[in-house]
Amino acid sequence: MDRPLLSLRSTLVFLLALLTGAVTGGLTVVAGEGIARGLLAGLACAGVAVPFFDRLIAAEDSAGRPAARVAAGAAERESDG
Repeated sequence: MDRPLLSLRSTLVFLLALLTGAVTGGLTVVAGEGIARGLLAGLACAGVAVPFFDRLIAAEDSAGRPAARVAAGAAERESDG
C-alpha cells in the first residue's frame, strides 16, 4: 500500500475546486443571500470547477510533448541560418 490514493494532479484539481466553491459560497453569504443559497452556490461552482481545472492543468502524459516540439523547431532554425 505504498501508492497514494489520488495522484498529485487529481489532488490539485479537487483542491482548487474546493477553494473555488468555498470562496463562492462565502461571498454569496456575505452578499446577504443566506447560508442555504451560499452552500448551493458553492457546491454548484465547485462542480463546474472540477472539469475546468481538469482541462486547465495539463495531463502528465502530454506535458513533455509540446516542449520537445519547440526545442526541435528551434534546432532546425539554428541549423538553417
